[in-house]
Order: sequence, then structure tokens, then C-alpha cells
Amino acid sequence: MKKYFEFDKLGTNYRREIIGGLTTFLAMAYILAVNPLVLSLDGVTDIPDAMRMNKGAVFVATALAGAVGSLFMGLIARYPIGLAPGMGLNAFFAFSVVLTYGIPWQTALTGVLFSGLIFIVLSLTGLRELIINAIPAQLKFAVGAGIGLFITFLGLQNANIIVADPNTLVTLGDLSQGPVLLAIFGLVITVIMMVRGIKGAIFYGMILTTVTGMIFSLIDVPHKIVSGVPSVAPTFGAAFDAIFHSPGELFTTQFLVIVITFLFVDFFDTAGTLVAVATQAGLMKDGKLPRAGRALLADSMATVTGAVFGTSTTTSYIESTAGVAAGAKTGFASVITGLMFLLALFFSPLLFVITPEVTAPALIIVGVLMVSNLGNIEWTKFEMAVPAFFTVIAMPLTYSIATGIAIGFIFYPITMLLSGRRKEIHPIMYGLMVLFILYFIFIK
Repeated sequence: MKKYFEFDKLGTNYRREIIGGLTTFLAMAYILAVNPLVLSLDGVTDIPDAMRMNKGAVFVATALAGAVGSLFMGLIARYPIGLAPGMGLNAFFAFSVVLTYGIPWQTALTGVLFSGLIFIVLSLTGLRELIINAIPAQLKFAVGAGIGLFITFLGLQNANIIVADPNTLVTLGDLSQGPVLLAIFGLVITVIMMVRGIKGAIFYGMILTTVTGMIFSLIDVPHKIVSGVPSVAPTFGAAFDAIFHSPGELFTTQFLVIVITFLFVDFFDTAGTLVAVATQAGLMKDGKLPRAGRALLADSMATVTGAVFGTSTTTSYIESTAGVAAGAKTGFASVITGLMFLLALFFSPLLFVITPEVTAPALIIVGVLMVSNLGNIEWTKFEMAVPAFFTVIAMPLTYSIATGIAIGFIFYPITMLLSGRRKEIHPIMYGLMVLFILYFIFIK
């Protein structure tokens, strides 16, 4: 086991990998509670029940997709990255495709299935790996730093330290509220442990925050630990319904746009996550991602598997950086994350103690670690500073990793051409520029 995951080569051990895997799971466990609410259109009134997905089935599908996806990533690609149905893509699935377009959720799952199958083809042909390796190192650093700002903003927002404001868009929240104070406590205690060099500080910080929240009645103490597993039958295999029963629904412009959107967003969200996690873990070599093809194939297979179980696009989670910060460097951590998703099927009452206030400090601290990538960017060269800056700033401001990548990648060929550095531009970057422009015109 140690030889397969190269523990000695990467300077890690079982303890670090287990803590890292557990930390990644805890940081992304919220998806087990949130995804069923989103896909069932919970809170949306005056719609037919047929438009709602079964919550229990979606919970099981989410856990199984997270388990299988994380195991794929750990065993095939050997990267410390957890996978699960992605936030953002699930909202697009539920609120745009099903609620706004009026497309049955079964057909929407077919769209997810098709996007995953296309992903597999692109991965097996090496095209996805070729694209990622064609991205210049400077922009990869920008992607990592931008994601750092994005997840920091996400953590601050989840903890209500930063809240919406009608006049300034965002402002400081009410710091006298108990849940906000709990998140601040978690942040302070984690910072203290990080400064003191305690291994697994982020994981221990989450545990201490959870216990403190229970002591002060800010987090409900679970009344039971073990529960039964709901049936996945209502969603399992529903992705094949349109193929066999109503194939006409698949030959429409609207369905094509849905597939392309799932494909596009997942492609570049995953690319950004892989680069960011690999950079933080020190796994990048000469600006390239080792075993990128395997990682992308694992991600693609996870999307197909998730669609069959009955959930929206399964993707690599940027919260994996919390596990890396806790010590994870190999795929063994992802195996632990995957096993935790399987156990979660039986221990769902415990999931509700992992509140946004508990995970927020971890996301904020990871953001601090990731913005160090800014130091590797050549800010004195304006032609590089412009696309890098737009990549970094657009991610938190547009609330989208893919959009930040798109904006930066549009400007990169332009500024490099105008500065006389044409020979340094990989031909693929021109193609990506055109693709992103078309995306903003016809889809976004």
C-alpha cells in the first residue's frame, strides 16, 4: 500500500493521509445535506410533485457518487482529491433546467450522463490532459490564487461574517450573533494551531469548533447516531428513461445547450481544482500535472456513475485543499474520503453537526495558503499581470471558478500578442480564447 501510493517518495505516512482524508470529507460533507434539498426544489412552492426529485434517493445517490468518485480518484489517479456532486452545477440542474426550462429531471440526468460520456472520450484521447498542460504556468498560479480567494469568500459568507448588502453588494455581518462568533472562534483556534505548527490543525480546529458549538447550544446534539439507508430506487437508472422512452427530447437545441453547459463548467472547474490541489501539495512537475489523464478520467467516470445513481454532475472538490493542508499528499487520503461517504449512509444524523460555521474556518485558512501563488506571478510584466489579475479577481466576484478561468484565458493571447511574445503562446490557447468568447455569447 505504501509503495503504491509512494508514501516515502512524497514524505507522508498513514496518519497524515487518514487525517487529510477525514478533513476533506468533513469540509465537503455539507453536500450530503444540501444536494437533496437543491435537487428536490425544497422551498419552491406551487410546482407539481413530478418536478421534485426524491430527497432520500438523492441523499443515497450523493453519498454513492461521492464514495465511488473519490475512490476512482484515489486508486486510479492517486491524487488527494475528494469528489461529489458539485455545488453550482446542481443549482443549474434544478433551477434552470428543471424549474425554468421545464425539462423533466429524468431528462436532465440524461444530459449529465451524456456530458460524462463525452468527458470520458476526451480523457481517453488525451485532449483534456493536453489542454491542461498547454496552460502556461503563470496562469496556473493565477487559477490557484483565484480559487484561494473564492473559497475564502465562500467561507466568510457561509459563516455570515460577510453578508449581502443592497447598496454595496457585501458588507460585514453581525458579529454579535452566536453562530458568527462560533466561526470566529474556530478561525482563531485554527490559526493558533497553524502558527504553532501543529499537524492536522485544520481537522482539530473543526472538531473543537463542533464540540464548542454543542456546549453553547449553537449546534444541535444528535439524538441518534445510526439511521437506516433510504431507497435509491426512485432515481437509480432514471437517466436512461429519455433514451428508451422519449428519445425525441434529446434532439433539441435546448438539450444540446444543457449538455454543453454541464460539460464546459465541469471541465474547467475540475481543471482549476486539479491544478490548485496539485500545486498546494507540491505535486506539480515543471509546470505540468503528473497523471493528469488518469485524474480527468476518474472525474469523468464519477460523473457517469453519479448520473446513473441519480444526481447532478459529480466533480472534484476544491475543499480537498483543506485535506492537503492537513497533510494529505496521496490518493490514500481520497480512499479514506470515499469510505467516509459510504459510512455516511448509515450515520446521517451526525452530518448535521458539520454546520457552515464549522467548515468556514477551514475554507478561510486554506484560502490563506493558496494565495501564496500570487508570489509566483510576474506582476512587473503587464502582459502577464492583466490576464492573471482578471483570473484571480473574477472568481470570487462572479462566484464561479470557470468564469474566472474564461476571462483570464481570453485576455492572455491578446496581451501576449500585443507585447510581441507570440511564440510563447501555445496554439491551444487561441482555441480556448475563441471557445470562451462563444460561450459568453451563446450560453452564459
